[in-house]
Amino acid sequence: MSVTDSAIQETPVLIEQAGSLGRIRLNRPKALNSLTLDMVRRIADALDQFEADPRIAAVLITGAGERGLCAGGDIRALYESGRAGTTLGETFWREEYVLNARIKNFPKPYIAIMDGITMGGGVGLSAHGSHRIVTDRTRLAMPETGIGFFPDVGGTWLLAHGPGEIGTYLGLTGEQIGAADAIYAGLADVCVPISALPGLVQALETLPAGAGGDRVTLILEPLALPAGPAPLQERRAEIDQAFAADEIETILASLARLDTEFAHKTRATLLSKSPTSLKLTVRLLRLARASTSLEDCLEREFAAGRRVFSGHDFYEGVRAAVIDKDRTPRWSPASLDAVGDSDVDAYLIAAPEPVFPARSGT
Repeated sequence: MSVTDSAIQETPVLIEQAGSLGRIRLNRPKALNSLTLDMVRRIADALDQFEADPRIAAVLITGAGERGLCAGGDIRALYESGRAGTTLGETFWREEYVLNARIKNFPKPYIAIMDGITMGGGVGLSAHGSHRIVTDRTRLAMPETGIGFFPDVGGTWLLAHGPGEIGTYLGLTGEQIGAADAIYAGLADVCVPISALPGLVQALETLPAGAGGDRVTLILEPLALPAGPAPLQERRAEIDQAFAADEIETILASLARLDTEFAHKTRATLLSKSPTSLKLTVRLLRLARASTSLEDCLEREFAAGRRVFSGHDFYEGVRAAVIDKDRTPRWSPASLDAVGDSDVDAYLIAAPEPVFPARSGT
């Protein structure tokens, strides 16, 4: 292996210009391209560079390897830093959330190929973009309630603006979905088969400088294929009926009354999650539904994340899922009735230093 090849393998984000296309490639395939603070900073720097360069018509983000775009944040590193009492978690989330908003507001087309596993922080890097591409092997999820957390990276904004209660269902259960459901849920735009991806990238590299999103859409349209029926759409009426309430206890009761196989399975899934995470997630989703901007949602998520990081369930969830892998988290509090409204309120107290200072007080 050459020195150059070795350096490329060790670089967590590959940044390059290919024709008129600014390319960002997450390069931790063995870790499913999980996101670190260093990677967040490299991506942010690349966006600054590409925005300022008049030769760059659009930006494309992809993941190295064939397993996924990004499985989320590097939760093992966050776990270890939190246990050690460092400020990594707060710094990581602050800069990641700024990046999420930057992606949404990026003035040039921002194209994401959500191939394979795209979860948590990976959704934050892609679903806020202007052109969101899924493939026949996309597996998308916001699985945070299973590790004592909640849908963040602007996930509350995205999920709250999906059709009916689909976002509530996805945010609470952490269910993995494929291409058709991702499009139906409003988290992606088009499905492009894996075989067509090389040709898509080549076409994007020929975009004229200054081309807008419409030119990207014209390239995508002939390559896109119907993603097939969306299972979530087929379950829409059942999901809307069960998840319309603003309290998780009422949602669970509605699922019990439905008395279907889907309802029983969904109820069991919910009962395995952190009770605190479930109550907090419902509250954040309902607040997001009434919000007028992604930044407002990210600000709330940051405040809640700081509190979660100083509590119990995040560490217990990561321990059970990643460290010991026994899949038997012991949540505390262990039951929904032990989590009161005032407990949830405490997670929503604004952080002393807001993520978006210019918006504070508005």
